[in-house]
Amino acid sequence: MTSKLPSLYFISQQTSQYSHLDLLDRVTRKGIGLVQLRLKEIAIDEVYTTAEKAKIICKRNNAILILNDYLQVAYDLDLDGVHLGKSDASSNKARALLGKNKIIGRTANTLEDVLTLEKEDIDYIGLGPFAFTETKKNLSPLLGLEGYKKIVRNRRTSIPIYAIGGITINDIQPLSNIVDGIAVSGLIANANDIPKTIQAIQKAID
Repeated sequence: MTSKLPSLYFISQQTSQYSHLDLLDRVTRKGIGLVQLRLKEIAIDEVYTTAEKAKIICKRNNAILILNDYLQVAYDLDLDGVHLGKSDASSNKARALLGKNKIIGRTANTLEDVLTLEKEDIDYIGLGPFAFTETKKNLSPLLGLEGYKKIVRNRRTSIPIYAIGGITINDIQPLSNIVDGIAVSGLIANANDIPKTIQAIQKAID
């Protein structure tokens, strides 16, 4: 990572109203500078096609684009980085393939996960879930504010930690006092007024 990452991180999802690309365009036009294209259970050709279009959107709107899981696609399309879950490729493999200037994020659910990841060459940790979320299957135990406090208090490095999972607008300010960043998906994707919601989130973070 060559510079500090933004404190607000949007993770895409498909809704009844918007596609992944619609949402990425809407949020990046409203100033969210770090986004993840989170594609699950689709054909690899569609991953390439969607990621290529997402890259154009993010470049136009000056946003950093992270792709979930698909390390080879991130490399082939020269994306800004990749987010890897626990069962995905190793951090060493990702760094060797992508190089030192790309962003690598990883998922953590516990203090033990964080302490292990802090020994790896990565740029941020997505730690959760904070609360119940329908976005992710096979949900790990919920952390809540106290869980984050304990983990942050016991971490050993300054690798940025993003809180994720079921975060509401009222959770953002207290979480911002604990972690380095906030990752949201449904809070924005399902909002009645996306620009107003983004403004409220950014105000709560600041």
